[in-house]
Amino acid sequence: MNFQNTLAFAKELDSNDSLRSFREKFFIPQHEGKDCVYFTGNSLGLQPKTTSQYVQQELDDWAKLGVEGHFEAKNPWMPYHEIFPKQLSKIVGCKENEVVVMNQLTVNLHLLMVSFYRPTKQRYKIICEAKAFPSDQYAFETQAIYHGYKAEDAVIEVAPREGEHTLRTEDILSVIKEHGDDVAVVLFGGVNYYTGQLFDLKMITEAAHSVGAYAGFDLAHAAGNVELQLHDWNVDFACWCTYKYLNSGPGGVAGAYIHEKHVTNKELPRFAGWWGYKKETRFKMGKGFDPIPSAEGWQLSNAPILLMAAHKASLDIFEEAGMERLHEKRKQLAAYLHFVLNDINRRQVEKVLEIITPANVVERGCQVSIMMLKDGKRVFDELTKQGVIADWREPNVIRIAPVPLYNSFEDIFRFGEIINSILK
Repeated sequence: MNFQNTLAFAKELDSNDSLRSFREKFFIPQHEGKDCVYFTGNSLGLQPKTTSQYVQQELDDWAKLGVEGHFEAKNPWMPYHEIFPKQLSKIVGCKENEVVVMNQLTVNLHLLMVSFYRPTKQRYKIICEAKAFPSDQYAFETQAIYHGYKAEDAVIEVAPREGEHTLRTEDILSVIKEHGDDVAVVLFGGVNYYTGQLFDLKMITEAAHSVGAYAGFDLAHAAGNVELQLHDWNVDFACWCTYKYLNSGPGGVAGAYIHEKHVTNKELPRFAGWWGYKKETRFKMGKGFDPIPSAEGWQLSNAPILLMAAHKASLDIFEEAGMERLHEKRKQLAAYLHFVLNDINRRQVEKVLEIITPANVVERGCQVSIMMLKDGKRVFDELTKQGVIADWREPNVIRIAPVPLYNSFEDIFRFGEIINSILK
C-alpha cells in the first residue's frame, strides 16, 4: 500500500477498518476533553467498558451467596478457571489441555523452571537474550544459584552484534549449537520488551531440541499481540501476563502453557498445591500429590475470581473480534507508524530519530521503539503534555504500541503531527 502522511488518508484507513467499532468498547483516557493518543497497550491495556459488569456479577454473588457462590453463583467459582482454555488456545495456538490461567507471570516462570530447569553437572546452562526483562534476568540468576551454580557461568546471554540493536536469528542458533550438551534450557522473551523484536520461536525451539535442551518463552509482550502456534512449534513451556495486550487490569491474573507431551507426565518434578490435585479426589484431602493430567496440574491455589472476571471481559472481546482480523490490522498499524516516523526524519534538517524495532513484518508486533538522537526526554515530556501517553526507557528510547482493538490510524497521524510540532 502507498501510505500518505495526511489526516484524510488516515481517516480513509479508519473508515475501511472492520474493527473500528471495537474502540467504543474501551475507556479512552482524556486530555483537555479529547481522547488521548494512548500508545502504551504494551505496558497496560485499556479497560473494557464491560469489565465492571463482569466483576460486579461476582461481587453480587459473593454478597448474596457467601461461600455457596463456589457452586451456586451465576458463574460458579469452583470451576471458574475452566472457562479460559477454549478462548486462550486460539490466542496462543495450543490445545485446550495445554493452557491454564493462574498466579502472576514471574511466579509462573519460576514454577515452570522447577519442572524444566533440571541442571546436571554437564547440562546446566540457560540461554537467553541479552537485556531480557529484569524479572526474567532475576529468575534465571536465582534459579541457577538455587541449584548451586554461579549465575555468570550458568546464564548465557546472546547480544546483538556491534552497532546493531536487535538479534540475528543465526546468532541465536549459533550460540545454542556452540554450547550444545551444556544447555539445559533455552528461555527467551517472545517479543523483547525494549526493542520490540519478535523472535523466531519455531526455529529457536528446534535448535534447543537439537542439542537436547528444553525450549520455553516469556510471552508477556507476545500473547494477544503476535501470531503464536505453541503446540505446532513444539514449544515445551511458556507463560505470560494478561494486563498488557490482553487488557485484564493492573496486576491481572497470568497464564501458562505446557506442551501436551509433558502435561500427562506425573513424574515431571513440580511444586504442588491442592488446586492442581486430581479433581475427582481433591476433597478427600489425602497425602501424596496426584496431579490433574493437563496444564491445570501446575495450579497451586484457589482461583482469584475477581481478577479472572476482568480477564474474561477482555477475552470475550478478543473472541468477537477474531485473531485473524486483529493480526491483519496490527500489521497495517505498525507499517503506517513506521512510514510516519520515517517521514518525520525526512522533514528534518538532520536525522532526529532511529527506529530500532525491525522493519520486517515477521520480526515485529504492535510495539515500535524509537531511539531519539537528540532531546529525547524533552520530546517525551512534551508528548505527555500534549496528550500522548507513551513510555520512556533510559537512556533515550520512546516505546509506543498502537493496538488493533482500540487504536486508530488517526491516532498515528496525530502522534506524528505532535512530534513534528515539538521538533520545530
